[in-house]
Amino acid sequence: MIRALLRLVVLVVVVAAAAAFFLGYWGNNRLHPADRTTVGTSGQSEVERARDAAASVGQKTADAASKAGEYISDSALTAKITSKMALDDSVRARSIDVTTKDRVVTLSGVVGSVAEHDRAVQLAKETNGVTRVIDNLKVAVAVGAGR
Repeated sequence: MIRALLRLVVLVVVVAAAAAFFLGYWGNNRLHPADRTTVGTSGQSEVERARDAAASVGQKTADAASKAGEYISDSALTAKITSKMALDDSVRARSIDVTTKDRVVTLSGVVGSVAEHDRAVQLAKETNGVTRVIDNLKVAVAVGAGR
């Protein structure tokens, strides 16, 4: 009789443990919800966190390059400006061509708005090591504008 009762108790415990596992109480750490961090609408999305991390790495790289010497190569300046534009939400970096010669940056291509144009030029001008920015950007005229 005791043996049958013991088997029944063990069976109930095993079934309860399996049910808890499959319902996610152990797998999702639901037994200790206070230990978990929640990400909702008020938290940063993964894209924003990745963008922030990339910007931080880019800035650290730029700082290290400028500390290494006064002269920053033209290709490093081009890469730095291109990455700043790629990380900026208001600039479509693929439509802008960035070239650098003797620390003079030339921007060319077609942008969608005056705001995008101004932001692209600002990003290039505020980059350490740039002596001058030549602005060859064109603002696309929207079809139907002026109606």
